[in-house]
Amino acid sequence: GQALYPFSGPPEQPAYHPFQKWAARSEAVRPSPLMLRIHPQHGLWHAYRFALIFSHLDAADRADLRAQQDQQQSPEQESPCLRCVAQPCLTSCPADAFDGQSFAVAACASHLRTPAGQSCMQGGCMARNACPVAAGLRYAPAQAAFHMAAFARARG
Repeated sequence: GQALYPFSGPPEQPAYHPFQKWAARSEAVRPSPLMLRIHPQHGLWHAYRFALIFSHLDAADRADLRAQQDQQQSPEQESPCLRCVAQPCLTSCPADAFDGQSFAVAACASHLRTPAGQSCMQGGCMARNACPVAAGLRYAPAQAAFHMAAFARARG
């Protein structure tokens, strides 16, 4: 197999591999108002750091993958966001970067470069932290700061 990473893509598509789409096809994850996939047990606290691709799958492997996908797409696995009336994720971002339909990347990145954005840089995305699903799995401050710094660096 070959390892693929979310921060690199093939030469003809230099941006990124579609990890979010792959996740939707292979796991019980659903869309969230933050444009991240939400898991019914892990909330927003899961990540796709790499994927393995194989040049050959036999018929049994393909059948297993199809069965898993059918199970993951079952109606009883609805998004936990549909039951969240308050949706604090949409009201807690100081940059107003989320509207439930899109993520204003530039607004977020600009906010992070201001003194007011330092609380986000140190403690992580306030919108993501506001999600009540699997709150006990939130990243520790040092881990959140690491990812916020990487996000900020990638956006100038």
